[in-house]
Amino acid sequence: MIGASIFALTSPVVAQGVAPVKDEATPQATPALLDDSQFDAALPPLDSVQAPGVTATPTPVPVAPVVPTVAATTIVPDAELTAPLVPLAQASVVPPPAAPGAAADAELPPIRYAVTVTGLEQDGLYDRFKPLSALLKDGRKAANAAQITARADEDVALVERILKSEGYYDGVATATVDPAPAAQGTAKVAIVATPGERYKLGTIAVTGAEPSPTALALSALALRTGQPIVATDILTGEAKVALRLPEQGYPFVEVGARDIVLDDRAPVGDYTLPIVSGPRSSFGGFQAAGDDVFGTDHIALLARFKPGQIYDSREVDDLRQALIATSLFSTVAVQPVKTGRTAPDGTEIVDLRVDQSRGPARSLSGSGGYGTGEGIKVTGSWTHRNLFPDEGALITDIVAGTQQQGASATFRRSNAGQRDRTFQASIGAARQDFDAYSARTVNLSVGMSRQSTPLWQKRWTYSVGAEVIGTNESRFDPGDAERTRATYLIGALPMQISYDRSDSLLDPTKGFRLTARVSPEASLQGAVDTYGRFLVEGSTYLPVAGSIVLAARARVGSIIGVSRDDLAPSRRLYAGGGGSVRGFGYQQLGPKDPNNDPIGGRSLTEFAIEGRYRFGNFGVVPFVDAGRVGEASSPSISGLRYGAGIGGRYYTNFGPLRLDVATPIGRKRGESKIALYISIGQAF
Repeated sequence: MIGASIFALTSPVVAQGVAPVKDEATPQATPALLDDSQFDAALPPLDSVQAPGVTATPTPVPVAPVVPTVAATTIVPDAELTAPLVPLAQASVVPPPAAPGAAADAELPPIRYAVTVTGLEQDGLYDRFKPLSALLKDGRKAANAAQITARADEDVALVERILKSEGYYDGVATATVDPAPAAQGTAKVAIVATPGERYKLGTIAVTGAEPSPTALALSALALRTGQPIVATDILTGEAKVALRLPEQGYPFVEVGARDIVLDDRAPVGDYTLPIVSGPRSSFGGFQAAGDDVFGTDHIALLARFKPGQIYDSREVDDLRQALIATSLFSTVAVQPVKTGRTAPDGTEIVDLRVDQSRGPARSLSGSGGYGTGEGIKVTGSWTHRNLFPDEGALITDIVAGTQQQGASATFRRSNAGQRDRTFQASIGAARQDFDAYSARTVNLSVGMSRQSTPLWQKRWTYSVGAEVIGTNESRFDPGDAERTRATYLIGALPMQISYDRSDSLLDPTKGFRLTARVSPEASLQGAVDTYGRFLVEGSTYLPVAGSIVLAARARVGSIIGVSRDDLAPSRRLYAGGGGSVRGFGYQQLGPKDPNNDPIGGRSLTEFAIEGRYRFGNFGVVPFVDAGRVGEASSPSISGLRYGAGIGGRYYTNFGPLRLDVATPIGRKRGESKIALYISIGQAF
């Protein structure tokens, strides 16, 4: 077997020189060595001018005197050099023109080249090479031959990396570059890969852990003997080991470095993965650290697991997501902590430490829109999400529009005694001025709900509540054939349940939704009338192509137990508008009075279908809507009215911005030719 080996190659170093040739005579005696005092006595005095052993008197050498001479040079004055300097403010900053030769060099055309690649036909190797190739991604043009060669070298290294990542450990690659035959010709680059045999897995072993975590690790690896040694398969399997074991009670698992030993006699590699599983653990309590946003009691309320349950990292991730969904943290982390205690089942008890960093509790938000018949509407909101801990929020809303204005204050307790349960109480006042009615309203409501948010979309949602409404409204009196005003006191018990299998709240592309609403109500206006309001709605979303989604919606409603004229106009059913039947103004579809103003009804039927085509951040949506409002309480499809149009979408990270333009089909007198709707989110 061949492992990873490092060889130190060394060679002896020989010092060679040239030695003088000596007579092989009788060896002479070695001269005696002088000690320090004898050596000092043999030195001549410092003031002696005689070198040791020299007795002749030195004769000075006569030196001729050096006479400097200067060659006569005629200096010709340069007019430009002798001219006075130009002031800085008047100096020109335009560089001098380049020499003709330099301009010609800068404008040399790029060298074009053609690339052929062989040896990567199997196992999709070329498909991996092509998008990463330096030669192919640069348009097959280069500034010079050296750049082509550099790209070829880069691609050779790329090919060899790809080969090894696919199990071809003996694979090699070469590149040849044939220069262009002429200045305007095309160079030829050939890359030849020789993959060799593909190595396959031999034995597969996990070491360092007890039998139970070892079996879990082998199952998570999902490797089998005989399969090719592909890097992505190995890395994916090891990532699953690090993910799967914490889900099965091993929060402190450590995955070591793999070892693959290749056989020198056959294309086989034995795989070994060492792991340290740590103790099998169960949930204990909680530890709060950092900012004091939530105490341990409220953290325990958000957890979906109980103490003593086997540790599961998915439950920990779910808790972290629930903490994030409160919008009260800038950062939050949940980590297991060893306690050293042992549970009755033999597992080690671990606590969860929640490191909290407080985020801004106050926020301002706003939205706006426009609809034909509804006018312009702008909504502003101020929220303190934790004014009454834990998660007790105060919300104030203001609505300003051309046809409606209002203000409200709401107390909301999220995760009220139970995760995902919200208690809410609100009081508000509003003024509305529509063609169907004008109203001055005060309402008080309380309710309990489980609702979806863009961050935490839920499959099942519900709401139950109670509402008291005092309203003064204009209404059409059939007896007098004119509009009069009346005051109503209304009590209601609204309830709703929804099932959502769509993939997004604001921009669904697949799945469906179902919603049912029931509201038993009593109205006091001279006499007491009791009745029930019912509404059922469903929508579905079907992706029919890569960028096209077909969406459809149906809605039916009914009011039972009271005549239309005894109902407050604001409690009747209407159709028409951006969230109803496009092509008609807001509430404009249905029965009308002699002044052509809508008066509403007791039954409602609506259908809509649209095709959503998206390209980049933009989209186009053709649509057809249909609807009907009837005076009777039974919904019907007889006499449906239709609207058709086209819309534009601009997709943002929080949802699409919508602009729809529609027209009624079979337009009647008094109906607008064109209706315009602007809002955030899809129509349904």
